[in-house]
Amino acid sequence: MRHDPMRWGQPPQQPPEPWQQAGGPGLPGWLEEKLFDQRIVMVRGQLTAEGATGIAAALMTLDAAGSTPVQLHVASPGGELGAALSVIDVIDSMAAPVQVVVTSQVGGAVVALLAAAERRAAYRHARFRLNEPRSSGVTGTADEVARAAGQHLRELEEITLRLVEITGQSRSRIEDDMSAGRSLTAQEALEYGLITEIVGKA
Repeated sequence: MRHDPMRWGQPPQQPPEPWQQAGGPGLPGWLEEKLFDQRIVMVRGQLTAEGATGIAAALMTLDAAGSTPVQLHVASPGGELGAALSVIDVIDSMAAPVQVVVTSQVGGAVVALLAAAERRAAYRHARFRLNEPRSSGVTGTADEVARAAGQHLRELEEITLRLVEITGQSRSRIEDDMSAGRSLTAQEALEYGLITEIVGKA
């Protein structure tokens, strides 16, 4: 009999678990538990390193619990590039397939989560924004700042190439659209190749 990681009894009286959100107001504990039971993890608000750690922990827990697909529901305008890449690394290592569903909006570094998923969907009124993720504030010597800038550019290139792979768009077009901060509707994102289906009635 497979152990269910969420059968804990009474939920603890504490703030919502970080894997259910990247920011913004929390969800009631009972609702978080129901979502986790359904193998749903949420990315909400700005994605931070702390939020990414919790999301990664939830994904790894669900992956260890079974091979049924995990749904990653995304409503995030952006976040830290390193945080997004850390979640992508976990998705890449999972045996269970991950399905990303954009529920309201997605932008910046968080768009790259789509490139790691086996199935990519969005609700009809979801919105997408292709824009360059900002680097986190770096202080220090000139050499330290230069190294951090070089690392940011390498990570940005990795995300660009992954978007090229899933969309079939040229690298130059992806780079131009990210530089311009292009916005897309769900239908436009489908035609662009960011998603493979739109959820809900036309």
